[in-house]
Parts: sequence; structure tokens; C-alpha cells
Amino acid sequence: MNPIFFMPTKVICEKDAIKTQGHLIKNLGDTALIVTGRHSSRANGSLENLTTVLKTNNIKYFIFDEVEENPSTETINKIKKLHIDNGINVVIGVGGGSPMDASKAASVLLANTGMDAKDLFTTDEFKSLPVVAIPTTAGTGSETTQYSILTDHEIENKLAIKTKLFPTLAYLDASFLMNTPKEITINTAIDALSHLIEGYLSTQGNIFSNALAESGLKLFKECIPFLEDETIIFEVREKLLAASSIAGMVIAQSGTSLPHGMGYPLTYHHNAPHGMANGLLLKEYLKSYANHESERIENILKLLEFSNIDELGTFIKRLSTITLNISQNELKAYAEYMISNKAKLKNHPFKITFEELLSIYEKSLI
Repeated sequence: MNPIFFMPTKVICEKDAIKTQGHLIKNLGDTALIVTGRHSSRANGSLENLTTVLKTNNIKYFIFDEVEENPSTETINKIKKLHIDNGINVVIGVGGGSPMDASKAASVLLANTGMDAKDLFTTDEFKSLPVVAIPTTAGTGSETTQYSILTDHEIENKLAIKTKLFPTLAYLDASFLMNTPKEITINTAIDALSHLIEGYLSTQGNIFSNALAESGLKLFKECIPFLEDETIIFEVREKLLAASSIAGMVIAQSGTSLPHGMGYPLTYHHNAPHGMANGLLLKEYLKSYANHESERIENILKLLEFSNIDELGTFIKRLSTITLNISQNELKAYAEYMISNKAKLKNHPFKITFEELLSIYEKSLI
């Protein structure tokens, strides 16, 4: 069990959080780089909200709004090239997990101008600029984790950068989630659920992260009846956002486990949304775990109010809108990759074989 709990991010969770507490950014720097995607932050009002507050507090700002889903090393290098001479001293990620992850990686490159984005995968001995996170989806929890996941097209997969970088500030305002499309709401919610479950079952968890995971699962359970609604009220959105951030706090201590490692190839090679890629693997992952120890599984089901693993699996399957056509040879390749993924395997408390990993893939996807 991990004996250390470290969560240094100041989290502000309320409606109009940036308007009421945006002055805190001034303490971090006077020249900001806003890292965001092309459309959503403008559509949901978060970008306008933020820039208004920055102007009010006399904080100069630049905007990079070209972050793609699953940000690449090429994008991080582009951010550095465009803004290396602008005197940036604070980076603000606005959006889903992709802009927040990109903002963390960019904060390292802007503080270490001789680096290339590929260097982020090899060493953690780097300083960084302070990061502010403003999530506009409820799923990744990047606002409360030290992780930044980037896509490396050379190896055709996603990797975490070595530098561990918690945001200094996180603003949680569910107002920005009110018009989130149904499919994105579902996929990101399942990502948060995966974090809670994997973190709760990880060998790296501890008494504090487990208590958080249990509270997050209870909160998520309250949202389940509403996930398929076309319109979700503010109070439910706020609970989803809080559950996602709690899940981030959990995996900040415990890391993720098999579903995340196994889900990455489904996202890279088959464009499966990250959260649902994990979710489709959860049922068989839990069954594999239960073959060795069932008490924690039973507690997860109790907290979510599912009678058994199959019922949970049916719930996730019902929410999924994706169709994956994957060959047996591809699944074998993904299982081979996973069996060599020591970072994820060490978080799984039981020895697992190639055949067992392949079986999880087959039963989940074929």
C-alpha cells in the first residue's frame, strides 16, 4: 500500500468560480498562455469568462486554440515554438482532458526551452511553469492529477510524460458543462468511473485514496439515472464534475490499471473514445479480478447499486454507441503490448498472463 498521499491542487468548486476567485491567478503570473481546443471553450462560454477575468486583473494573455483530441508531441512542440518569446509565466488549460494535458506538457517546454516534446517521456528532472486547470467535461480528472498523456505517432500509442505536474489551481464550474453533447457526457463519465474503479483496486492505493474512491462511487451512483437524458440539470452536472475530480485525486495516488493500458490501442488504432474504450473492458477486468479476490468488487457493486458484474457491464454496453471491428491478430498484438506494460501491470495485485489479457479483449470486444 502506498504510504504517501499528496494532493497540492487548490480546488474551487462553485458556479461562477472564475468570476469570484479568478484574482488568484494574478498570484501565479502576469502573462498567461491559454491552451484550449478549437471550438468548445468558445461555445460553452468558458474562454470568454476567463479572458474577461484576466483583463480585469491586468493579466496579459495569449491563446493557443489548436489542441486536438489526444494531443500529440507535435502539438506541444508547436505551442513552444509559437510562444517561447512571449514571456509566459503561467499556463491555463481550458477544456477536456486534452487541453489540460497539453497545458501541463507545454508548461514544461516553456520553462525548459532547449527541450523537445519527446524529451518529456525520458526524464523528470525539469522545472515547469504554474498551471491552472478549467475542466469543461466531467471525466479525465486531469485538473487534480499530476499526469499528462500525449500521443506519440512514431510508436503509435499514448504515453505519460515523466514530469509529475499538478495544477496549482483548478476551477470547477458545472455551468460550462450544461450544453455538453450526450455522447461526450457519457464517454467522459465512464472514464471517471474507470478511474474510480481502477484506483480502488490498484496496489498503489492507500487508506485516503480508497476513502475518496468510495465517496466518488457513491456520487457517481446518484448520477446514473440521468446519464441517458438528453438534458441534464445543473445539480447533476455538478455531481458528475465533482466525481470526476475526486476520481482524479484517487488515481493521482494509485495510478490506473489494466483497462486504461488495454484501452489505449483501441483509441489510437480504432478511434474509440478514451472513456468508453476503458469502459467496454471493465466487466471482464472485474471478473478476472474477482477470481482472486471478491470483497472489493462486491463493495464497488454495492456502492453503485448493481447486483452483479454482468449488470454493471450491461449498463455500460447500453450507453456505448461505438462499433469496433478488430481482428484476432490485432487483439493478440494489443495483448502482447500490454504484457510488456510494466507501469500498468504493477498496479494490478495479481499475476496475469498473456492468455488472460487476450481473453479479456476477446470477451469484451468480439
